[in-house]
Amino acid sequence: MRNFFFGAASLLAFAHVQAQDFKVAFFNGQRVLDESVPAKIASSRIEQEFSKRKKELDEVNERFRSAYRKYEKDAPSLSEVERLRRQRELTELDQDFNRKQRIYNEDLAQRRQEEAIALGERALKIVRQIAEAEKIDIVVQDASYVNPRIDITDKVLKALSK
Repeated sequence: MRNFFFGAASLLAFAHVQAQDFKVAFFNGQRVLDESVPAKIASSRIEQEFSKRKKELDEVNERFRSAYRKYEKDAPSLSEVERLRRQRELTELDQDFNRKQRIYNEDLAQRRQEEAIALGERALKIVRQIAEAEKIDIVVQDASYVNPRIDITDKVLKALSK
């Protein structure tokens, strides 16, 4: 038993000495995606790229709303055949809008994902450069608690803005 305690104490002492030479840093990737200059530029570019489609989608939605209001107003005086025809038109407009909206949302999400991946790759290159320059052994991206002293996110943000 005595040997076990001596071995454990030796191991802890060795680990403590090794830990003093081990340098750790933290990087917040979400902050880079939210706050960096390239992320804001990409967001603006995507918004501009999708603005025409968004406008078309809004127009289809307004046509549906207008047709629906007109139908509700006219419904009491319509014949059964005319009411069914207009209901079909409303259903088709609604389906058209939902289809276009789904495609728009999927395309927008894919485009945002592409930009996030590209930005993430750039950020990781910078993280590697900082780690090599500062002789950091490991950079952690997710953590429950981080001492601000080891957070290199501001350095990454600054490098990305150049």
